[in-house]
Amino acid sequence: MGGCGLCLHLGEDTIKAREHVCVLDVTISSDLSLVKHVSNVCAAGFFWLLQHRRIRRSLDSESAVILVHAYTSSHVDYCNAVYAGVPKNITDRLQRVLNVAAQVVSDIRKFDHGLSRLMHTGLHWLDVPERVKHKLGVLMYRCQHNQAPRYLTDHCSPVSGVVFCQRHQLSVPRYRLSTYGHRAFSVAVPTVWNSLPEDLRDPECCADSYRQSLETFLFSQYSCLSALEVFLRECAI
Repeated sequence: MGGCGLCLHLGEDTIKAREHVCVLDVTISSDLSLVKHVSNVCAAGFFWLLQHRRIRRSLDSESAVILVHAYTSSHVDYCNAVYAGVPKNITDRLQRVLNVAAQVVSDIRKFDHGLSRLMHTGLHWLDVPERVKHKLGVLMYRCQHNQAPRYLTDHCSPVSGVVFCQRHQLSVPRYRLSTYGHRAFSVAVPTVWNSLPEDLRDPECCADSYRQSLETFLFSQYSCLSALEVFLRECAI
């Protein structure tokens, strides 16, 4: 974490500026990008997948899934709400890690076809963009039911108007920076919430039913992908 030449003097203490800082194990760069953090996640993920591949023949399928989740996919999912609105090249790098993880678990080769179908149907894994939407959707549900901290719930305001209130939609504030504004919690979470079906936005929906219905809705999006999009996702490894 190299310094960028600036420093702040507080009494006898000197605080030096850094190009990268680590907060809750998430590395954030001075330009608010997550390139460094994603590089660290991918490097760790590929390292452990290499170790798993070496012992894969000694493991049954269930044990392989447990190991891959403990050392790889759980790290991809850790604090993944920060990936809201990031450029596609960022999520594509994380997706490659999950693609290789699916290959290791299923013991298939790199250029075998049907990887997307295997991940969605066989392993029941969501792709990285849908994993982020799932996390944001769960966070929004908690905010709606006062199960989240005040500093999050304060950014979730219902849209004014009888029709919108009946649909349980949230207000999406305007933002100035097109590169970072849409990534703010106050913008990203209401946007995802408003994109969900109306029955999922029903405040009477219980937590377990909501999670299950949310996953079902996200998986249903894959059936709408064109053959070209599926092919491109399989080639992103």
